[in-house]
Amino acid sequence: MKIASVGVIGGGAWGTALAQTLALAGRDVILWAYEPDTVREINDHHLNRVFLPGVTLEKTVTATGKLAEAAACDVILLVPPAQHLRGIAGELSSHVPEGRPVVVCAKGIEQASGQLMGEVVAEALPHALHADLSGPSFAADVARGLPAAVTLACKDESAGRALAEGLGYRNLRIYWSSDTIGVELGGAVKNVLAIAAGIVDGKELGASAHAALVTRGFAELRRLGDALGARPETLMGLSGLGDLILTCSSPQSRNMSLGRALGQGRNIKEVIGERRSVTEGVFTAAAVMRIAADQNIELPICAAVHAIVEDKLSVDDAIEGLMTRPQRAED
Repeated sequence: MKIASVGVIGGGAWGTALAQTLALAGRDVILWAYEPDTVREINDHHLNRVFLPGVTLEKTVTATGKLAEAAACDVILLVPPAQHLRGIAGELSSHVPEGRPVVVCAKGIEQASGQLMGEVVAEALPHALHADLSGPSFAADVARGLPAAVTLACKDESAGRALAEGLGYRNLRIYWSSDTIGVELGGAVKNVLAIAAGIVDGKELGASAHAALVTRGFAELRRLGDALGARPETLMGLSGLGDLILTCSSPQSRNMSLGRALGQGRNIKEVIGERRSVTEGVFTAAAVMRIAADQNIELPICAAVHAIVEDKLSVDDAIEGLMTRPQRAED
């Protein structure tokens, strides 16, 4: 598989970090951004100060406001907010030829439909070769060349291996898998659980509570994965447990920092209103609960987060409800 050029759709922090890494790996990169100011700043100054401050981009990263220009590359990375993936993919459809690799890097579940990102792309871009890229990776770390490892999933095993090799770089190690459901699910649900971890931190409930929250949250991810057909080893890997540990451990995570603010008593609308970047866990919580209802699965931590972000339950009442649930065997 020839990968000389890569089109990155999405000029946020993660899209910009991936563009920078691919440029360092010797690829020609065309980065599509929605904001004209971002396009101009990248092309004129090699900076994206709004979404990825402090990083000077390689000159081989070219920004554009035209989807067709990014879609003409050998591989396309889709990095929009998860709730905008369907719209962006639909606009791309007429520009993507049969079999063109399209790698979804957005982490979430579509709130309106309850569909995973791969299902959304299969409907919007049925003629493309679909893959997913996910794992424990803060944009600022990756953009600065700090070591990271992620997973690329593709049902076509040979294509997945070729994409992993072609998109990897010295400091971004990419493992490959054929379990697209597991990789997509891990990247989505960890955002919901990170809000819960942030609440624990904001309430100053201690390290023991944090460890219990992450462990029981992972049990909920496994439960959901079992119902949807994800492989246990995928959920135990980088895109599952690895991403969960990272996102629940640092306020660099937008989801954890949101939860932290909620734990400190702030109002969710106020916190979201201050942000330029999307906090995916807020939207994914509703989608997770929709799937849980369809599958008849109990996910108490995710349910508590959903109730909190929907302003239907206070943080204190949610904690009380979780701590006073009936005793049960550990699963």
